[in-house]
Amino acid sequence: MLRWIFIIIFFSAFEFYAFQAIKTITNNRSILLVYFLIVALILGNLTYHSLIFDRSIGFTHYFGYALGLFLSLFVSQLCIISFLFLEDIYRVIQGIYDYFTYNLTDDFIPERRKFISKIALITGLIPFSSLIYGMFYGRYNYKVLKYSLTFDNLPKEFDGFKITQISDIHCGSFDNKEKVKYGVDLINEQKSDVILFTGDIVNNKASELIPWIDIFKTLEAPLGKFSILGNHDYGDYANWKSIKDKEDNFNLLLKSQKEMGFELLLNQSKYINKENSKIAIVGVENWGEGFKKKGDLNLATEKITKKDFKILLTHDPSHWEAEALNHDKLINLTLSGHTHGMQFGIEIPGIIKWSPVKWRYKQWAGIYNRGKKFLNVNRGFGYLAYPGRVGIWPEITVITLKSSMPNI
Repeated sequence: MLRWIFIIIFFSAFEFYAFQAIKTITNNRSILLVYFLIVALILGNLTYHSLIFDRSIGFTHYFGYALGLFLSLFVSQLCIISFLFLEDIYRVIQGIYDYFTYNLTDDFIPERRKFISKIALITGLIPFSSLIYGMFYGRYNYKVLKYSLTFDNLPKEFDGFKITQISDIHCGSFDNKEKVKYGVDLINEQKSDVILFTGDIVNNKASELIPWIDIFKTLEAPLGKFSILGNHDYGDYANWKSIKDKEDNFNLLLKSQKEMGFELLLNQSKYINKENSKIAIVGVENWGEGFKKKGDLNLATEKITKKDFKILLTHDPSHWEAEALNHDKLINLTLSGHTHGMQFGIEIPGIIKWSPVKWRYKQWAGIYNRGKKFLNVNRGFGYLAYPGRVGIWPEITVITLKSSMPNI
């Protein structure tokens, strides 16, 4: 109860402060009424869906849209308040100066300036419109990112070997089969040798995957499709009536992945052969700082050798520095996901790459390397919670392996 009282007081004060920008510009009652109705509907909608939220069901599309609209409003108002707060600091300083300089006793605090309020509102419209755009277009704005990486221990037979990596499908969030099919067709157009999926195929329950199996089973790769589990794939974020229900859910997820044509690697490795050479695909269960740590890299690599060229699939990029980077078996290329790039940020190649998620993860999107060891963090194919993407678009990664191994 105290939590709700605090929330109500906080947002009432927050909304009142943001409202000052509107009030400064106009006293038109119709405009003020429309503003209050929009704010009330957005806050009321989120409150309603929060009160009826059922962890046994998890995120629904309705809750996602309610959250998305709230975030659009909140971030825009945060921008508005920032301008008003800076103006208020100036107003107070100016008022105190005038009070002691001119012996003013009444109304010594200067009035708000319409110009500042207009700038605040225009600035606030930028994140508001961006987040709305992200909900209705950005979430399915698939981008193919291509990289070429060279290794001195990659067998010559694998020179030019193409990998397509996808991650964080979160199929429980999808609501448009046509758009998802477009993304799957885009993956197939890359004509890669293998498709590697790095976890989080659902939000909470395996049943979320059922309506999408027929689409994802059309993924094609001549040398195989391999997958691992992410933190959302264990059913840990849902309420279950019994342990057996949770186990049945997990078994259904394993069965569904197999039906889609993926070979799920649970702390296991698999050789891919080409002519007289081979490379190893290593897949571990989820291992992440602050999350479930079921991944066992030693177990996963026990049947392969140090000299083998290895591609590690591990959902959480924090695993790279914690274990993979200095592992005895020498991991050449690590593929991860998990971060989603927070589904929000700014990326202009060669100029800027920023997202709030950088404060949580050192490696959060794209290619990283330490010498000849590489990590790619995929930005994710789907989305979670906020039903959209702004600046950090859904990603299909295509990596071409190049060999610098000398001819024998």
